[in-house]
Amino acid sequence: MPRSDNYAIQSAIINWLNIGGRAMKAFEEYGGGFNVYLASALSSDTNQGETAAKSLPRRAGAPTRDGLLVRTVDVLVALIALLVFSPIMLFSAATIALTSSGPILFRQQRIGRDGELFTCLKFRTMHVNASEMLDALLADCPAARAEWAENHKLRNDPRIIGIGNFLRRTSLDELPQIFNVLAGEMAIVGPRPIVTGEIARYGRYIGDYCSVRPGITGLWQVSGRSETSYRCRVACDRLYARRKSILGDIRIMACTVPVVLLGQGAC
Repeated sequence: MPRSDNYAIQSAIINWLNIGGRAMKAFEEYGGGFNVYLASALSSDTNQGETAAKSLPRRAGAPTRDGLLVRTVDVLVALIALLVFSPIMLFSAATIALTSSGPILFRQQRIGRDGELFTCLKFRTMHVNASEMLDALLADCPAARAEWAENHKLRNDPRIIGIGNFLRRTSLDELPQIFNVLAGEMAIVGPRPIVTGEIARYGRYIGDYCSVRPGITGLWQVSGRSETSYRCRVACDRLYARRKSILGDIRIMACTVPVVLLGQGAC
């Protein structure tokens, strides 16, 4: 099978949920660097979501850039953060356990580097029946439905438990992701990890997202976060993936401190 550059192919439209294994293998081998467009939105079905995630290729135009130096910095920063924030983490865990029924941690499958699924950790900030509450809210409230469709977030979210607002506003709910970093599933700096239902929103730029590890903080976090549009989020992730550097990561880490302390763009 000739490579795509012999035919000057610029774009490809792919139905991720129906693509076969042989077709996917051929795409990865001969795909070259052309743009990829997703033909259909993804179903929320777990099996279909896993199929879609496994179908995400490594994009030729944005190869994996996580080197030994970056990984070493990630591990060192994660260990220091674990030492510094362990009292806060213990306090948060105890408060959740004492004030709300359900598990302390919220676990969710997210898309990692090269499209690999991993279990992303957070302190639980919502009621255990949050999914049912969301379905009911979106069915009854057009404004909430429009806000959710735009950003996959709600500013006035009735699903959040007592301490949840504080944890989310200060981003302390994301501290358990330190363990994701130590496990090699995430980085300190990178795009925020997305769920399979968000793949379609990245369109042809999903390869940029998959070329790096998702991060606890990132360019989008220090650029307004929830005060910006989802389109801006994708643009930030694309820019970061294509210009990633150790110096850039250090700058983003430094900018994260005032953003978190001031609660800028948090939700």
